[in-house]
Amino acid sequence: MKNYLDFEKSLADIEGKAEELRAMARQNPGTDVEKEASALDRKAETMLRDLYKNLSPWRKCQVARHPDRPRCRDYIDALFTEYTPLAGDRNFADDHAVMGGLARLNDRPVMVIGQERGNDTKSRIAHNFGMVRPEGYRKAIRLMDMAHRFGLPVITLVDTPGAYPGKGAEERGQSEAIARATQKCLEIRVPLVSAIIGEGGSGGAVAFATADRVAMLEHSVYSVISPEGCASILWKDSEKMREAAEALRLTAQDLHKLGVIDRIIGEPLGGAQRDRDATLAAVGAALEDMIGKLVKRKPAALVDARRRKFLEMGTTALGA
Repeated sequence: MKNYLDFEKSLADIEGKAEELRAMARQNPGTDVEKEASALDRKAETMLRDLYKNLSPWRKCQVARHPDRPRCRDYIDALFTEYTPLAGDRNFADDHAVMGGLARLNDRPVMVIGQERGNDTKSRIAHNFGMVRPEGYRKAIRLMDMAHRFGLPVITLVDTPGAYPGKGAEERGQSEAIARATQKCLEIRVPLVSAIIGEGGSGGAVAFATADRVAMLEHSVYSVISPEGCASILWKDSEKMREAAEALRLTAQDLHKLGVIDRIIGEPLGGAQRDRDATLAAVGAALEDMIGKLVKRKPAALVDARRRKFLEMGTTALGA
């Protein structure tokens, strides 16, 4: 059963009617409803194109959070072979919001690290909704160190509303862990590419996405804070999230123009959840292309270019 977003309610009605007609035909084999159902299909496709032709930033946030959107595990299962998961930070615990390990991408050995949100109530709770604790960032650091030691390119898959803000996480050094992970991204002498596959929230995303190349899916978002959080701080009213989403410039299109990301990966009409296989293939092709270009560079040149990329970010806009 499909999940529909608030702005897709009229589309849900049309697609629902088409499915009802076909269900009726299955129950009564002599009934010919295909002409009417096909007309509804055409109307639904036109409506879908109109809805997604010019999505507002807030609607893009909703699409990025869609419950049926492919998650980190889906990408790992579909794109990587010989995946060997590695667990724990060798200090406190294994954070299930972070999954990663050794794998092959089109037969190239790599280290893949990603944030997993889960796809149903049970798995979302198990993965803490993708909100990473300090031990998750330290786990990522450990895996990046391993990749550096063995000369393996690193791929990170970003999908988090932000770092976990709980008391225990703060007691175990949340901000320090995020800073160390960001520092590690800048230090490793191997290619590092990142794909934002859903929601890239705050420092929790930056700690994984301080990369040589950062790609975003067309309807994903990436920002310093969630629109709801921004609205609560600026206007003391979380219901002003639409205005906040506009101000944050969090869409892939805005961030590409600003030079924060390097490429946009197109999504199927209606978002990644409407054709998961096509989305997985598009992300895989982008990752292969980015890594293929980076592996030809010398380690010292990689690190220097990566550091300059982030140090210079925004200077043109500021007139520096």
